[in-house]
Amino acid sequence: MEDNQIIQLFWDRDPRAVEAAAAQYGGYCTAVARNILGSAEDAEECVNDAWLAVWNAIPPHRPAMLSAFLGKLTRNIALNRLKRDRADKRGGGDAGVALDELAEVISDRSTVEAELDRRALLEAIDAWLGGLPAKKRGIFVCRYWYFDTVNDIAARYGMRENHVSVTLNRLRADLCKYLRERGFEE
Repeated sequence: MEDNQIIQLFWDRDPRAVEAAAAQYGGYCTAVARNILGSAEDAEECVNDAWLAVWNAIPPHRPAMLSAFLGKLTRNIALNRLKRDRADKRGGGDAGVALDELAEVISDRSTVEAELDRRALLEAIDAWLGGLPAKKRGIFVCRYWYFDTVNDIAARYGMRENHVSVTLNRLRADLCKYLRERGFEE
C-alpha cells in the first residue's frame, strides 16, 4: 500500500491504517527502538506506543514522508523510555554511549535561552551535515540518529571498527569546531 493511502486511512479514522503502517514500517520502527533500547521486548512496547501516537497525530498532521514521521515518533518514544529507565538505574542499549559521545559537543542546558537557541542549533547541525560527503554523513547519522553500534556501521560501510571510531571522533571534533565558529558554546 502506498504511503498516501495509509495516511488517508488515518485521516478517515479507519482501524486498518495501523495494520497497514505496521505491515509497511513495523520492521523499521522496531529496529529504531531496538537500537536505542537494546531489548526486543522494550522495542516492541515502544513500537506499539508509536502506533497509538501516530493514530493520535494523524489528523491533524499530514506527514510528507510517512517513514520519517513514524521513525521520529518511535525514536522519541524510545528515548523517553531510555531516560526513564536510566533514571531508575536500569540502563540499557548502546544509545546511552552514543548520547554521552555527543554530550561532549552539545550540552543539555535547561534554560529559557537554550530552548530559544535550539532551533538555530538544529539548523547549524543540519547545514554541517549537508556539507559532509555522503559516506561520512551516513556514518554520523547511523550512530547518532539510529544509534547503530560501531560494529554495525563498520559492517555496513565495509570498514574496520577502529576506522569508524576514528571517523566518528573526527566528525565530533569537526562539529564542535563548526558550532563554536558560529557562536554556540559547549
